[in-house]
Amino acid sequence: MSAAAVEDVWTGLFSRHPDLAPLRPALEAAFGQLRDVLAAGQAVLVCGNGGSAADSEHIAGELAKSCALPRPLPAEVADRLRAAGDDGYLAAGLQRGFPVLPLVSQAALVTAIANDMGGDLVFAQQVLAYGRPGDLLWALSTSGSSANVVHALRAARAVGMRTLGFTGLAPGAMASLCDVLVAAPGSTTPDVQDAHRPLYHALCLAVEAEWYA
Repeated sequence: MSAAAVEDVWTGLFSRHPDLAPLRPALEAAFGQLRDVLAAGQAVLVCGNGGSAADSEHIAGELAKSCALPRPLPAEVADRLRAAGDDGYLAAGLQRGFPVLPLVSQAALVTAIANDMGGDLVFAQQVLAYGRPGDLLWALSTSGSSANVVHALRAARAVGMRTLGFTGLAPGAMASLCDVLVAAPGSTTPDVQDAHRPLYHALCLAVEAEWYA
């Protein structure tokens, strides 16, 4: 684990995006959440709508596999793969990953919930199905008031999960439901989403640096 490598991530982010520098305390708090949850072997569930749904999948793609650094498998895992018949291809090709699940990607389940229960329950139902005490719900909403995201946060609180929110400057209903809130600058949805992207990229890079740098 490398504190210097994590600090390099913050330095790079704020040198490229000085307008985001006031968010450093919130971003470091979000990093602390992710570090503690993942170190405990817990899962991260991610949700959002529209562009934030795409961001949810993007976040999972950066954490469930390598983002920027090599993540070779532990020797004991490689040995077990070989014992299961692997000729070395899996041991060489697979990577260590963090348990990060986007709640936006399961079309059959999402549409079934929307049809049978209500579209505003598509994330909350999955939180109740998948979430466990100590897991983290990472919720993205530029308005801070998306009903399905707010309901998911309430469900996460009921389950005993930690909560992380990415919003715009007006966090809406999410403000009281998030243990850590990153309120990005911007006056429009595209502006806020443009700010979210470097922020979550930096978080993913920092998490990876904490384990693999």
